[in-house]
Amino acid sequence: MTDDVMAAVVQQWRGVHPDLDTGPMELIGRINRCAALLQQAESAALRDAGLSRAEFDLLGALRRTGGDLTPGELARETFSSGAAVTKRLRGLTERGLVERRTDDRDRRVSHARLTGPGRDVLDTVLPEQLAFERTLLAGLAPDRSAELAGRLGELLAQLEGRWKVRGF
Repeated sequence: MTDDVMAAVVQQWRGVHPDLDTGPMELIGRINRCAALLQQAESAALRDAGLSRAEFDLLGALRRTGGDLTPGELARETFSSGAAVTKRLRGLTERGLVERRTDDRDRRVSHARLTGPGRDVLDTVLPEQLAFERTLLAGLAPDRSAELAGRLGELLAQLEGRWKVRGF
């Protein structure tokens, strides 16, 4: 067993309920803790560009898909709520990084796309952000990192399949 916070939590639960299988907690608890710590790790590149991680993810979705996206599509791409996407789009539009246009066929629908400055900011920050993330994972050997990525990919595909079946 590893020597981390979740190991102590699991030990405590085993003391209270020795009859319960804490296996799911050991895995999901560690994933959640890692996610929380990674979200707290703020890179200088994002900070210097005046971007939050959520704004960076939104700009990244626009850049990598290469087209105009509706707020609903951006919400799915970034796993965010529609309200959060709308708020981020407003701020990014005010800063000139994103532009929005109304759909020609349905005036209720808008599309967002990167502006030239938005593309420039993202293309500057992305390599720096990847370098920062690489340093966060530097303690993992490359083969272990690849193995972990593959196994997490399996879990993610399984979970995404369950969510699709339930209509999420």
